[in-house]
Amino acid sequence: MDTKEQLNHLSEIRSLMERSSRCLSLSGLSGISAGIIAIICGLYTWWYLGDGSFAHTVGVTEYFLSLNIFSEKFITVAIIALVTLVLAIVSAFIFTYKNSQKKGLKIWDTSTKYFLINLFIPLTTGGFFCLILAYYGELYLLASSTLIFYGLALLNASRYTHREIRYLGVSEIFLGLISSLFIGYGIIFWLFGFGVLHIIYGAVMYLKYERE
Repeated sequence: MDTKEQLNHLSEIRSLMERSSRCLSLSGLSGISAGIIAIICGLYTWWYLGDGSFAHTVGVTEYFLSLNIFSEKFITVAIIALVTLVLAIVSAFIFTYKNSQKKGLKIWDTSTKYFLINLFIPLTTGGFFCLILAYYGELYLLASSTLIFYGLALLNASRYTHREIRYLGVSEIFLGLISSLFIGYGIIFWLFGFGVLHIIYGAVMYLKYERE
């Protein structure tokens, strides 16, 4: 066996090991779709809190911060956030399933299980933390907290999938920390963090791993 054949053999072994230890079926299109959904729902929330207009961001945010958690508008915004999450998850599953079928990969295996466990532990913790903040009326921390915990979840799960998701996680954490310094612009940071960054990440993933 010459050197070239040995290198090819080692490359195949490495590829097999990577497939067995990483969830590689994630689709970049799922990131793009999640970003578009987040932008649409975020803009609708902005419009809704502005009573049918895109009022000044600070004014809308200050109005939101003054809401009681049992008020109709706060409950409506919470429902919009839940719908956004469900739609993003459904679209992620659809595109990931199609990508796994195209590449001949299993959509559910050990790496997928570990990926989801490591993703949802920080994500669930952050969700309960945000509910506690809302219960005590500390709504001004919701934007930064959701971004930070989401970033931590991505960072924690990144070892079981494509490395690019680590950069997305770090970006979300950094954006969340910046958001905590600009309380009146929570909607803008949400739109950029859950919308624009997802679209950029999804486009990079698609161009690098999926485009034929």
